[in-house]
Order: sequence, then C-alpha cells, then structure tokens
Amino acid sequence: MFSPHLDRWSLISDGEPIITHSSRLLPVRWQGRPAMLKVAADIDERYGALLMQWWDGDGAAYVYAHEGDAVLLERATGKRSLLAMAMNGEDDEASRILCRTAARLHAPREKPLPDPIPLTRWFRDLEPAAGKHGGTLTDCSAIANTLLADQREVTILHGERGFDFANIFANEELPTITDPARFRRQLAIVSAEAKLEPKRLLQWIAAYSGLSAAWFLGDPNIQQAETALTVARIALAELES
Repeated sequence: MFSPHLDRWSLISDGEPIITHSSRLLPVRWQGRPAMLKVAADIDERYGALLMQWWDGDGAAYVYAHEGDAVLLERATGKRSLLAMAMNGEDDEASRILCRTAARLHAPREKPLPDPIPLTRWFRDLEPAAGKHGGTLTDCSAIANTLLADQREVTILHGERGFDFANIFANEELPTITDPARFRRQLAIVSAEAKLEPKRLLQWIAAYSGLSAAWFLGDPNIQQAETALTVARIALAELES
C-alpha cells in the first residue's frame, strides 16, 4: 500500500508501519527530513488531510505533499510527550498545552474553509448502540441529541468548539482518567483555560465518552468500552451534583 507513494515522493522507510482502523502510517525520510506517510482508509481521514493543508503548519504538522488518499506530514521528533507529562506529575500542564493548541486550530484563517464533517455524522453510532446496550449509553445519547440540536461556537475542527476539549478526558492510555478527583481538577483547568462553561463541557464529555464506548463495543473491546463508560458516569454524576 505504501510502495507507490514511496516511489512517487522518493521516500525512504524509517520505521515499522502503524495500522489503525482508519489509516495506514509509515515513518519515512523525505529530502533528509523525518516525515510520516499516511494513507487514509476512510472518508473522514481523507477530509482530515484537506484540513491539515488548510492549517498549513499553524498548530498542526506541516503537509509536505498530498495526493488522493495519501498525505506526507511533518514528523515530530522531540523528546517531550504529553502522555509522559500526564503520567509523571505534569498532568495539569499537559492539559493546558492541549487547550492552547486547540485555540490555535480554532483560530480563523483568511483562506476558504474545506467543507466540514458535521458532528451529527461523528455521532451516528451512538444512538443505535444506546438502543442495543441501554444503561449509561442511553443517558449519553440523550445528552448528545440535545447538544447536537443546539450547537454553539461552531468551529472548523469537529463542529462545536466545546466538543474538541472532551477527548482530553478520554485518553484510555492514561490510567487516571477514571479517578473522580483527577476528573474534577481537570474540569476546572480545561474550562478556565478554554473559557468554557463547566456544565456544557461536562455534557460534551458525557456525550463523547458514550460515543467512544459505542465504538469500542462495536470492535468489540469490552475493557476499553468500560473505561469510557466510567468516564461518562463520572461526568453524569458531576452534572447531577
């Protein structure tokens, strides 16, 4: 799958492939620079390549080349890791960095926008999953439907600005995401840094965590689905408090 692009852009393989449900990635070197070759496997990833070009390296990796399903991206080589920061006493600063990056991505540009993928498309799997599994997913789906019917501060990345901060609370690689005390501390930090109403952010966290659980249940990956549902339950409990 990579060979045509390696030849076309004179790339040298520089690592092992990374395979996800939506794309195929290969670390490469291009004109002596570290880069990442990404080949989209679905329509959402193809749109993502157009969006990366629109950002033009401001807050996002720079696009060196793009053709069809393939995009050649700038590759990060620094030693700092937000996940490592979050796991080693710098959780709050990692969240602030994510918020500042999102602000750069949300900033208006003078050039025309690519047509965005609506949030209703992103959430299309939640309601059927709620109908099948019930429980917490039903509550998450109801909140998602309310939010989607009344979107505010619509921005380019995913739709409503608040949605883009919800997944800060949902990184399954971070063991502390299911700690209610950590959740409340991060809620205060993110809502202040991003200038978001805490209640609205909690609603998006519940909706997004439910969606994440629906995706994991579809795989199926029961353990990660339960982690996402635990985050959703924390958000729902905070909404009720």
